[in-house]
Amino acid sequence: MIDPVAFHIGPIPVHWYGILMTSAFVMGTLLAQYHAKKIGLDPEHILNMVMYIIPLAIVFARLYYVIFEWHNYRNNLLDVFAVWHGGLAIHGGLIGGFLGGLYYVRKQKLPILLMGDILFPSVILGQAIGRWGNFINQEAHGGPVSAAFMQHFPAFIRDQMLIEGVYYQPTFLYESIWDMLVFVILLVMLRRFKKFDGQVLFSYLILYSIGRFFVEGLRTDSLMLGPLRVAQVVSLLLMAMGVVLLLWAARQKRRKGISQQPAEP
Repeated sequence: MIDPVAFHIGPIPVHWYGILMTSAFVMGTLLAQYHAKKIGLDPEHILNMVMYIIPLAIVFARLYYVIFEWHNYRNNLLDVFAVWHGGLAIHGGLIGGFLGGLYYVRKQKLPILLMGDILFPSVILGQAIGRWGNFINQEAHGGPVSAAFMQHFPAFIRDQMLIEGVYYQPTFLYESIWDMLVFVILLVMLRRFKKFDGQVLFSYLILYSIGRFFVEGLRTDSLMLGPLRVAQVVSLLLMAMGVVLLLWAARQKRRKGISQQPAEP
């Protein structure tokens, strides 16, 4: 098993989970700054926006998780703040990050959809990296599987997915691979095939949610609302929202193109 603590600074443990999450935020910020500069937007806007996005994303990700797992925290309130043990819900983080980003772009009068297109390749890259924090913490995995099944995976994954003598499905890996695939699609779309503002943002909602819906069905630690897996319900809602908004944005682009055509002489 990989030790969740990477090293100590004096008496303070530094966890792999925190290192990976920090790396995800840094890489995502640098990538978004690069894309902002490519279109002539001051990259300082990205850095300033991240100052709102990151704190709110972490707070909402934890709050979202704790709300649905309240029975595990009501008698141990100090554990609510122990984020290095895991327990950050991505959908909660998306809500918090969206609110922080929306506040900044409205305050600075920046184009909302364009900023979303710039940011969301970075978001999905961060999610792909963050899943490896779940791997280190031996969480976000699926149900028990046979040793023969795990022979398809590298030894370091097999060893980390052996928990109390039982192998578990490495669902963190499935989602990380899917997220990287979505990252590549969004990156190519942004750089080569983007036709209208909002195309990348709304495609993210659809593509990420498809993968999350199916991977969530394999997990054993899903947040539940009665008999329903919360992440699957939210994924379906985001998929539907993404489709509707993508069609709306494309239609707005067509209308704008028609209105700008010169009149017949």
